[in-house]
Amino acid sequence: MHIVLTVNASWNIWNFRKPLVEALVADGHEVTILAPRDDTVTRLESLGVKHVPLEMDVRGLGVLNNLGLVGHFRRHFEALQPDIVLSYTIKNNIFGAMAARGLGIPFLPNVTGLGTIFLGSRPMFMAGKLLYRHAMGRLPTVFVQNEDDRDFLTQNKLLKPAQLRLLPGSGIDLDGFAASPLPAADGKTVFLMISRLIRDKGVSEYLEAARRVRQENPDCIFQLLGPLGSENRTAISQDELTPYTDDRSVEYLGATDDVRPYVEAAHCVVLPSYREGAPRSLIEAAAMGRPVITTDVPGCRAVVDDGVSGLLCEVRSAASLAGACTAFASLPQEQKQAMGDAGRAKMAREYDVSIVIERYKAAMAELVGAG
Repeated sequence: MHIVLTVNASWNIWNFRKPLVEALVADGHEVTILAPRDDTVTRLESLGVKHVPLEMDVRGLGVLNNLGLVGHFRRHFEALQPDIVLSYTIKNNIFGAMAARGLGIPFLPNVTGLGTIFLGSRPMFMAGKLLYRHAMGRLPTVFVQNEDDRDFLTQNKLLKPAQLRLLPGSGIDLDGFAASPLPAADGKTVFLMISRLIRDKGVSEYLEAARRVRQENPDCIFQLLGPLGSENRTAISQDELTPYTDDRSVEYLGATDDVRPYVEAAHCVVLPSYREGAPRSLIEAAAMGRPVITTDVPGCRAVVDDGVSGLLCEVRSAASLAGACTAFASLPQEQKQAMGDAGRAKMAREYDVSIVIERYKAAMAELVGAG
């Protein structure tokens, strides 16, 4: 088959979908990535795939500009003539689905999180509902990444239960993210947050919690790893970050293509997000045997067993996050290690990437066969 994958950033495919792409290529399929160009394109092409640049405004919410995406997708789909399209991220899911329907091309979206459109104002919420129903209401199969999102979509009558299939995020390569023992117990506790620096990920709460905890316990170290300048309207600016680095509440580590050395050096990985599909940073951390602290919200709570493989805190609350970090720091090393071991076991049991690949293969066979 000729399979097109479309997403709002090429790095998303490289970082999160690489095992799926490799499996499709190994099975003899022709694979094309339709996404905005970035510095991962050369690496993607080395996998044996073709890359086609997609022009789109990742940040903008204007209806007219976004509806123009339908035409962009339609022209690309007409030129590429795919047997099926696999889609990720909200704009590609919605406007790609509209274009594919008009051409009779099987379309398989993955709702990787409900995101800003359902966290914002009521008008935005209502617009999101209308777009979901119109674009995806008649699709045979839609992947979701956690039970909360599945329930939200059905209870709000956006999609029907029979359409929705559950995936364990993008899965995790357990060999690539091998378990390692916690750093030595030397009196310090290193917390690490891995994220694009955007408000919806809880970066502001992390910065404030770090400042609170370090005022009482300077042996707690808070690190922040991820790119500034995100193409997102809730992006954190350098000016907002600087006061927390200047007073040494937080160490900003910049961005990286490989998080594993940083995870190995940490005792705990933190993500105080407002809502997720299946948070990749926590899945990778747990696979490597690191306890996690995250918010009790859809997506996040699914990847941690509270009190067993990590701790949950309240959303949008720096005080609650600070309390969870303080509680974790006070645990004996043996209990921290036991949490890490429990997280690794959970990832092996529920999040192995082979589960994702097999569910994709089954869904594609059904959709192309039906088409």
